[in-house]
Amino acid sequence: MSANAALREVRVTGTGMVRFGRHPAVSLSQLAAPAVLEALSEAGTSARDVQAIYCGTVFGGPMAAQRIARETGLTAIEALNVENACSSSASAFRMAYLAIAAGAFDCAVVVGVEQLTRLGGGPLDLGDEDIEASNGLTMPGLYAMRAQRYLHEHDLTPEDLAQVAVKARRHGELNPYAQLRRQTSVEEVLASRKIASPLTVQQCCPVGDGAAAVVLAAAGSRQADGKGRVRVVGSHLTSGRYMQGRRDMTSPEVTVRCATETYEACGLGPEDIDLVECHDAFTIAELLYYEALGFADHGEGAQLLREGATSIGGRIPFNPSGGLLCRGHPLGASGIAQIVEISRQLQGRCGPRQVGRDGRAPWLGLAHITGGGTYGFDHAACCIHVLGTGAS
Repeated sequence: MSANAALREVRVTGTGMVRFGRHPAVSLSQLAAPAVLEALSEAGTSARDVQAIYCGTVFGGPMAAQRIARETGLTAIEALNVENACSSSASAFRMAYLAIAAGAFDCAVVVGVEQLTRLGGGPLDLGDEDIEASNGLTMPGLYAMRAQRYLHEHDLTPEDLAQVAVKARRHGELNPYAQLRRQTSVEEVLASRKIASPLTVQQCCPVGDGAAAVVLAAAGSRQADGKGRVRVVGSHLTSGRYMQGRRDMTSPEVTVRCATETYEACGLGPEDIDLVECHDAFTIAELLYYEALGFADHGEGAQLLREGATSIGGRIPFNPSGGLLCRGHPLGASGIAQIVEISRQLQGRCGPRQVGRDGRAPWLGLAHITGGGTYGFDHAACCIHVLGTGAS
């Protein structure tokens, strides 16, 4: 699609989510159905008004969208299944957004769902054909190397990393959908089981199950009527650039590029954003993304944390939901879970974890998620969405 093509405004009209955690007794479709039905109810939209269902999942098996449709009455419509690693449901959201914006249909449901507890435990398999994975690289190992390099280059300590987990737990305690809802301390974080030095278990996102859903509708359509609708201001998806040889592990190239392109497309900058949900799968990731998303210069991310700028009540709150570190990271569900959180924050519906600026509810929120690690790429995918309130 041409960048100059006229696109319709698209709005998030309903959101739904189940609490993330362990749900081994239900099927994937049964796990997702309550989130879909909640989103439809919130939107005031019946199943007969929905023209498409898009599903993002990594290990959900074939025809996940159709299986969920069977549970929710969304049959005999366009159905699409998207696998794009951790970016799966955010990518599904983008596909639905583009279809509605282009006029293919007026209303769609997007759902993200995953059941990781059925896979057992331990790090996820990156595939035998990946050179680095076949030599023993895991995602915790990769992020541990990033952490070691970053701490060394910028004269930081493990205590600085632990503060990210402390903040996440402080936020997550306020989120009824979070998998982990107990505060922690720097001492507890550092004393928890070592996973890959310097990362301990409390610095790694927990394995779990979960589902989240949204209803999207074209502005001006009957399905988008009503107050408090959230506008999709920007949507961008890109893949990593293949780089042989040395890569800077402390600057995630794909996120830097994706953020730059998103801001340019929206006519916005980091200074315009009121809150962020970012891909904090490990503590080091959040520090790196402060910088990659343009909120701090390279090497200065820890200062934002020390100042409290990224906490609820701070200048630019990151992950008021508790993020992946605390809400959990059922891969296919995380992208839509971020969009649910941003949407509800913009509507002022988040109770004790509600963020704001200068006494007002936020106007613009950014959801960022990356997906997959494979040889030669910083990440296989990066998806950023900017959501806002008010008219365009």
